Amino acid sequence: MTTATCRGYSDMLSLGRATIEKVTDFDPFVLPASLLLPGRDLSELKSEAASLCPLHVDLEANTLLLGLHSFLLRVGGLTILIDSCVGEHKPRPRRADWHDRRDTGYLERLAQAGVSPEEVDVVMCTHLHADHVGWNTRLENGRWVPTFPRARYLVGEAELAHWLAEEAAQPGTHNHGAFADSVEPLLEAGLVERVSEGFSLGKGLNIIACAGHSPGQIGLDLDGGSAGHARFCGDALHSPVHVFRPEWSTAFCHDAEQAAATRRALLSEAAESGTLLLPAHLRGSMAMTIAQDSRSPSGYRPEYL
Repeated sequence: MTTATCRGYSDMLSLGRATIEKVTDFDPFVLPASLLLPGRDLSELKSEAASLCPLHVDLEANTLLLGLHSFLLRVGGLTILIDSCVGEHKPRPRRADWHDRRDTGYLERLAQAGVSPEEVDVVMCTHLHADHVGWNTRLENGRWVPTFPRARYLVGEAELAHWLAEEAAQPGTHNHGAFADSVEPLLEAGLVERVSEGFSLGKGLNIIACAGHSPGQIGLDLDGGSAGHARFCGDALHSPVHVFRPEWSTAFCHDAEQAAATRRALLSEAAESGTLLLPAHLRGSMAMTIAQDSRSPSGYRPEYL
């Protein structure tokens, strides 16, 4: 049985032997639809306003509202942090609300969940975009050092290979410079573990492929036995908008066609099996299940948990 405990938002969930909490970096992260979904018209989703507004879409302002948070998964004696958000002191001049952030309270919120940085066993990077790797490192005496010094940092093999090639060609020019300050220090410290689909972190914890949004995005399948399944799926589903319009790939998707195919596969499997989906930017809820609905443009509808 799956249960959720609400502290303002539903930010704690148990699935069999596992507990999952949300550690917020900041919320909401507001993006114009014209930037995230160029050429798409949110007015097409007016009939779905009851499901999307006000947490996920502002139809009047034509904006999408995202959350920026990590998932803290504790299962089988492991403490796993899934995605590490934007971080602090990171130079991101092209994105004002990410640039040189200070005193955000993120590590304090992690402590409120009962975890210190030294107690994190695994940091799983679903992909290496700047808003998913920022807390991988912190600034100490002018140097970027691992925030979670005892952790293994899991990165998709294909994802890492892509960004290593990009950096070799044009160092520091990609992805807001996040590779240089949030990934390279981990490589230098020998903390990065390259993984691919089928890699197991332990019983019922398996890496899945979620490519499309980025070249080698990965997810994590959590098998809770009789309690059910959960899938941490990164930016494979950027917003509940994608439940209704899985064909609407974002401006930031590396391969729009592959990203749409990945979304459709996740939705189909979740609708058939009851699998919980935990996207990286879902606001107001920990997770969602997917119900079949012939009235929806896609045939699916999110149900929030």
